[in-house]
Amino acid sequence: MAFVVGLLGGLLSGVFGIGGGIVLVPLLGLVLGIGQQDAQGLTLAVMLLPIGLPAVLAYRRRVVIPWRLVAALVAGFVIAVGPGARVAVGMDERWLRALFAALVVAAAAQAWRRSVARPGQARAPPRPERSAWNGLWIGTAGGFLAGLFGVGGGIVMVPLLVFAMRLEQHEAQAVSLAVMLPPVGLPGVLAYAQARGPLPWDILLLVAAGFAAGAFVGARLAVGIRTARLSRAFSIFLVAAAARILWTALRGP
Repeated sequence: MAFVVGLLGGLLSGVFGIGGGIVLVPLLGLVLGIGQQDAQGLTLAVMLLPIGLPAVLAYRRRVVIPWRLVAALVAGFVIAVGPGARVAVGMDERWLRALFAALVVAAAAQAWRRSVARPGQARAPPRPERSAWNGLWIGTAGGFLAGLFGVGGGIVMVPLLVFAMRLEQHEAQAVSLAVMLPPVGLPGVLAYAQARGPLPWDILLLVAAGFAAGAFVGARLAVGIRTARLSRAFSIFLVAAAARILWTALRGP
């Protein structure tokens, strides 16, 4: 069952360019009976392994990955993921979850509007420069929320890369997955391990193996989908993710 949980998380990770934690965290609780904070720490630990590499290689067949932007995102992510995890283990995050859900819904609305816009409608402004500053603040936002909620960070970074930097949907998803190749979540894992104890390595390895297989299949599916359809599917996924986050916030610990 741990392998199946990883497979489902990896499939959605490959299709939408996210870390997969938005799926792994609730499934680890529902299927394996792991508590919320332990599931978040375990998910971040799974992301330490380069399990998204097959997906990144599949995306490279369609887009050119801007590795300098990836490096800036990684730097911001590493800076913020530890503080996010320390906040998570020390406070009631229900209100933060509700706010996060609202932000995700807003990102979904923008993705839908972009996907249905006609070619003759308002021309998109030119892309901003891919500066280190843009990468740092987007990576910082993704890293903090990754540590706080146990998600991969892509659920935040992909919308920001599309709407703040106006990357194409496939390109933003490839960049988000590339950010997760190095062990960027290590500070968060250490914070969870210090507060919650040792990780269940047998479960972790099975989840990681399933995730790698699912991510490869998901990415192969994604590169064959037209950008507009992928944006619409991503917006629907974001709404579903926001509903899950809001339900968790309202339900309480």
